Amino acid sequence: MSPVAAAGPERSGMLPAERPRKRLVRMEAPTDPKYGKPPAQRTLDELLERGVVCLDKPAGPTSHQVAAWVRDALQVRAIGHGGTLDPNVTGALPVTLNSGVKAVSAMLTAGKEYVCVMRLHEDRGPEQVKSAAHRFVGKITQTPPVRSAVAKRARVRRVYYLDVIEQEGRDVLFRVGCQAGTYIRNLCVDMGKALGTRGHMQELRRSRTGLFTESDLVTLQDCLDGRIERDAGDEAMLRRCIKPIESATAHLNSVSIRDSAVDAICHGAPLAAIGISNLDAGIEVGEAIAIMSLKGELVAMAEAAMTSHQMLEADNGIAATPQRVIMPKMTYPKAWKKREAS
Repeated sequence: MSPVAAAGPERSGMLPAERPRKRLVRMEAPTDPKYGKPPAQRTLDELLERGVVCLDKPAGPTSHQVAAWVRDALQVRAIGHGGTLDPNVTGALPVTLNSGVKAVSAMLTAGKEYVCVMRLHEDRGPEQVKSAAHRFVGKITQTPPVRSAVAKRARVRRVYYLDVIEQEGRDVLFRVGCQAGTYIRNLCVDMGKALGTRGHMQELRRSRTGLFTESDLVTLQDCLDGRIERDAGDEAMLRRCIKPIESATAHLNSVSIRDSAVDAICHGAPLAAIGISNLDAGIEVGEAIAIMSLKGELVAMAEAAMTSHQMLEADNGIAATPQRVIMPKMTYPKAWKKREAS
């Protein structure tokens, strides 16, 4: 029994990133094709500067080690990774490249999916196991393990779904969708206790991070081969390895802004409501959102200062405050005036 090729029933739920969205239009606005470009039209050098590799992490090395290997294989200056995996855990590890590192924090809010083999220390029937698993869907309280780098205090995490796929004797294969920061090792221990016995995590694979799925994963060897082929004149393989940085923030609610507002945001200015063209419904004050151009480019990550309804209706006021600017300055022409010192 292995989580690598887990099959079984359809999932009973979905991650927040997969929820249906409704787009609201504040004002229709054109975009000038002379400035910027849709992410799919970027050159390979542009992807290397603002891209993300969804790596299939192998068992053995740490997340930091494999991210460093991606840096060396692609010959980039900076990398970051979204969500640490223990050395023996495999699966989806998004690695951001160069200036795309500024977007890595967005992945901390993306839900994760894991496929796990739990080993029970005593025999329990399939119906008992499924009933116990169901009890852990919703809010759960966990204390990080001793060897964790975070503070050892109880914290609440949400489990979106937990489906038992297969059971062979004392080995239970299950799929779980959960909030980032959920410890699956602890979950196995707690499920064992709920069954009146002990349980431990035997094997674990992360099968999804936000909207990144198994089909998006590439290997370290793919990255190295892609770079070698690129040096020989063939970009195809390396392009398959690197996705636009927008892929790493696609799970966030977003607002799309008019061309005239883009460069002001790139210089760190707050986003005025009048600069918004369209937006996702359901944005709340204080929420982390993505500010996008009308061509679908990530301009900045920001904190919402208004709800979606307020953004839609406001005649003035600040709608969002940029936290991380991603787009280079002067990608779009300046259409704002710097306030003179009095």
